[in-house]
Amino acid sequence: MSQLGNDSSKCEACQNNDKFNDFEHVITNIKKQNGTKLMALQHAQTVFGYLDKDAMAMVAKIFETTTNEIYAIASFYTQFKFVKQGKYRIALCLGTACYVRGASKIQQKLEEVLKVKMNETTSDGKFTLGSARCVGCCGLAPVMLINEKVYPTVKPEQVANIIGEYKD
Repeated sequence: MSQLGNDSSKCEACQNNDKFNDFEHVITNIKKQNGTKLMALQHAQTVFGYLDKDAMAMVAKIFETTTNEIYAIASFYTQFKFVKQGKYRIALCLGTACYVRGASKIQQKLEEVLKVKMNETTSDGKFTLGSARCVGCCGLAPVMLINEKVYPTVKPEQVANIIGEYKD
């Protein structure tokens, strides 16, 4: 993890980064308005798409705590991601109904087509394969989401075509 210097609240790589400067300004205001560390982490994920080490270090510095505490808070919540996400985030439901109706076969096919394992991003940065415990569509199981689009009653033989919709 990059260490933040005493004379600067930004990592070396972030010193001339407008996005990081804006982020610093917003989380400083969150703290001034009695906002929580959780709110600052949610903002970090919105800005960067995931919680990188430097953003967590900045939250720790502004909230006068350790990066370990910030990581402990963030790792409790499944909403936070710690690696850069692909343009298309696939969430395969592995809840009971989806699992019983073949989600594991869908997972195998997704891993085969994308050439990644669960919680990895393709080398081109387009797809991140992840899971969800339940997406609330049990009657349509097995279900997967790509970003916000729901794909109901997915069969393994449909996976390549579904992924193909996003290749271009």
